[in-house]
Amino acid sequence: MKTAVIGFPRIGKDRELKFASEKYFKGEISEEELKNVASEIRKENLLEQSKQGITYIPVNDFSFYDNVLDTAVLFNVIPKRYKELGLSELDTYFAMARGYQKDKGNVKALAMKKWFNTNYHYIVPEFEDDTKIKLNDETVIERYKEAVSLDIDAKVNLIGPFTFLKLTKFVGSKTIDDVKEKLVLEYVKLLNDIKAAGGKTVSIDEPYLVRDLDSKDKELFNYLYDIILNSNSGVKVILQTYFGDVRDIYEDLIKLPFAGIGIDFVEGKESLNLIKKYGFPTDKILFAGLVNGKNIWRNNYRKTIDTFEVIKKVLKSDENIVISTSCSLLHVPYTTESETKLQKDYIEHFAFAKEKLVELKEIAALVKLDDFAQKGSKCYKDNQALHASRINSFDKKVKDRVSKIKKSDYERLPKFEEREKIQKEKLDLPLFPTTTIGSFPQTAAVRKNRRDYKNGVISKEQYIKFNKEKIAKCIALQEEIGLDVLVHGEYERNDMVEYFGEHLSGYVFTEKAWVQSYGTRCVKPPIIWGDVSRKESITVEWSKFAKQCTTKKVKGMLTGPVTILNWSFPREDITIKESVLQIALAIRDEVLDLEANGIEIIQIDEAALREKLPLRKSDWYSEYLDFAIPAFRLVHSGVKPETQIHTHMCYSEFTDIIPAIDAMDADVITFEASRSDLQILDSLKENNFKTEVGPGVYDIHSPRVPSVEEIVNALNLMREKLDDNKLWVNPDCGLKTRGDKETKESLINLVLAAKEVRAQDEQKAV
Repeated sequence: MKTAVIGFPRIGKDRELKFASEKYFKGEISEEELKNVASEIRKENLLEQSKQGITYIPVNDFSFYDNVLDTAVLFNVIPKRYKELGLSELDTYFAMARGYQKDKGNVKALAMKKWFNTNYHYIVPEFEDDTKIKLNDETVIERYKEAVSLDIDAKVNLIGPFTFLKLTKFVGSKTIDDVKEKLVLEYVKLLNDIKAAGGKTVSIDEPYLVRDLDSKDKELFNYLYDIILNSNSGVKVILQTYFGDVRDIYEDLIKLPFAGIGIDFVEGKESLNLIKKYGFPTDKILFAGLVNGKNIWRNNYRKTIDTFEVIKKVLKSDENIVISTSCSLLHVPYTTESETKLQKDYIEHFAFAKEKLVELKEIAALVKLDDFAQKGSKCYKDNQALHASRINSFDKKVKDRVSKIKKSDYERLPKFEEREKIQKEKLDLPLFPTTTIGSFPQTAAVRKNRRDYKNGVISKEQYIKFNKEKIAKCIALQEEIGLDVLVHGEYERNDMVEYFGEHLSGYVFTEKAWVQSYGTRCVKPPIIWGDVSRKESITVEWSKFAKQCTTKKVKGMLTGPVTILNWSFPREDITIKESVLQIALAIRDEVLDLEANGIEIIQIDEAALREKLPLRKSDWYSEYLDFAIPAFRLVHSGVKPETQIHTHMCYSEFTDIIPAIDAMDADVITFEASRSDLQILDSLKENNFKTEVGPGVYDIHSPRVPSVEEIVNALNLMREKLDDNKLWVNPDCGLKTRGDKETKESLINLVLAAKEVRAQDEQKAV
């Protein structure tokens, strides 16, 4: 039985790529040194997969920043403003991803969005009218030859033309129809070049096929692949899908001359039904996505074998079935071997990327055995014993509390319009109030203080003293800059989800289970092990201290239940709805504690609200929004009318769920907006968005400092679409990843811009 992997983590076992890239950005290492680090990571990944006997090992799944951006560069879809900087190829690439602000020019980064229903972010390609599509595939060929040098005849991974075109932003008059022929012909050239280099198999990823497709989408897909599959390139083409099922186009796919088709049987609700109803061709290989590439729990071999047997029965043979991951392993950490502190009773339940290779190998061996031999094998017996027992996962008090939630617990009174009047009178903020999203730069000293306390190097008193000094300085800095609503800086927090998880029962934590979120940004998602409740107050003392440092308003800063769930590795033994309600009740307790201690503005971030939204619109409410939105309301429904509730959302496409966001019944919502050119404004206006809103006026994921003029222009554009009395002024997101100097300069410009716009308003009044 053959096995396949769609992609492997590319940051390195110990985040080597992250650290090398950051050194390169600072000018501490050369381009050659950075590329050497990348080469070592790729070789280690290839050899590890080869060691476990994986049949179809991917190459070209590696990226310095993002594979969609790589695809844009591969076909010369590079906006003119980046080419005109006159940088090296690599620096031009990074300018597209991160922006550029030096002597050669000043340009923003390309837009960044969530990759389907994951916490990974992709860079949105931008197609201009004068873009000349041209293949530049030296890197792809080099990476294939790199594998060959290790005696690995790997499959070459590519993002397909359909997905690429659907994710690309067209900024001129041209459309997909104007460029599709040229692009697909360059794909054909690429396949020919891979064949000439000795490549035999190409896996083309088309995850966009799991979305809702209309007739025009299907027409485009068939047009592209009619050309690709009839080009006689000589390579075997595998169509790879993931993150759902392909119900809208399955009948077309099985008629096309692909050598194989990859289907997700983990998230694909209809995948089994599709092959039962329409069959699967005997002349194709079915790459059956049976090992979850997005979650970290050990595979239940019995369930997987049962699914395999259904597939085998439909296909009448297992000769053309390959056991595969459901998606790229990019979305899970590298290996559990790095975890030295978690006890065995916990860690043995987890499978990270390296362990999933073993699962693939063991499942492939088990499905070749008869039922008696399967159940008698050691790996099967060990696996089933593991799934029969799990310690410390049930809490009757939590279950009972969730069961007693009433309909009225989801409703805040009085209604929004009455609350808004009360809050404006009580808070007495100026027009266009300025604030930040929450965090301030996490310097090396801040991280060291946290690490030293965790490791017992310093006392709790020393740890608290350091943080209070940082908070006092942060408050003073914000007063100096002139911000209207202040924050305490979040110096105590390692991560906006992990920090809260550490104060909640039901969580376990890892040491080195890092996952790439975007570029060099890596996160270490906590793991929801059991029923969740609040063990103690979490943020109250820090917010109280910050309030004592100023006469201005200070926001209490919390992470919302949906984001805590979505940025954790969730349980698989209870529903997502039950998990999110447990967390909501825990955060509700914290909200009420903050209010009781005099905090008048409380921000409950739901940065990841969109993340688990089903990819098909027909499932949005029945499977997600019908409990995610009420869960947020449950968190804040108990506060007084004069307490102002904020929330924040970042780097997702929100325009199509604006009514649901308004239904969260927050008082103020801040959005990411700058990288997406404020596109959300039209949707807010069209939907008569009632909530006060702060679309981000500058991008914090880029090191560049926005000018006052740039921010004023953004604010004036916002004023064309939004009521002045509902408009807040703020950055896109938290500032923890930025440096002190650029943060101060950016915020000074933000405040100056707000003052200039206020002055414009006063002049109009005169």
